[in-house]
Amino acid sequence: MGGGRGYLLFSDPPANIVRQWRSGGPATPFLDPSGAVGSDPARVREPGANGLALDREGGLLIANSGGRSIDRVNLATRRRTVLVDRYRGRRFNSPNDLHVARSGAIYFTDPPYGLVGGDASPDKEMAFNGVYRWTPGGGVDLLDDSLTRPNGIALSLDETRLYVSVSDEAAPRIMVYDLESRTPSLWLDLKPMHARGGAGLPDGMKVARDGTMVCSVPGGMMILTPDAEPLGLISTGAPIANCAFGEQGRVLYLTANDRVLRLPLRAGWQG
Repeated sequence: MGGGRGYLLFSDPPANIVRQWRSGGPATPFLDPSGAVGSDPARVREPGANGLALDREGGLLIANSGGRSIDRVNLATRRRTVLVDRYRGRRFNSPNDLHVARSGAIYFTDPPYGLVGGDASPDKEMAFNGVYRWTPGGGVDLLDDSLTRPNGIALSLDETRLYVSVSDEAAPRIMVYDLESRTPSLWLDLKPMHARGGAGLPDGMKVARDGTMVCSVPGGMMILTPDAEPLGLISTGAPIANCAFGEQGRVLYLTANDRVLRLPLRAGWQG
């Protein structure tokens, strides 16, 4: 999900479309196709764009699942530029989500969800599913190659910690990394919620301007303190994949299975 310029953008990776919504009107196609062009459905499971974000210049950044790259789209001209699509000469699997640092660096996850067969796909060139940082002019760094299903990603307010959700049915969790030492630790174990039958797996997340965490979990979207203390749960009975703040932090938008929801907030929580 991404916002700006008075409208909401949200991606539909299987349909290969990014849609636009303005208050009072219907959702309409914004980028079609949003990801891979002319992809083979027998080989590409999710051809479209996945995670969205805005950079410091107002460009739309895309985790291009089907195109296997991180792209930038000029919102005025719709011109697309591929920022990075390889690590050490090998193509990414299917970039899933991304977060932009104040420096312009892009942190992103690369699970195999976009490929038919996942890890067994003959098109998978990486031996792992990675977490990366791309720096303008500085190339791409691998931060972690040990996670089975890296998915949602976010930085803490002071940008010293990186959060990554792991949507692995056997071990659903959210990890946190000290970026100075690159040391990972478990931030939130979600096996109990998954075992109780909560719909979905950990997915997207956002950090509010007071540090409050809004994280997709089995069962919905959870509100937590920076120390992982639960404050509340938004539940619809179906998976909630991602979220975005809008309208100066007065609204939380949620992508909930086959619906996009708008939740007014009492306090400004703009991330």
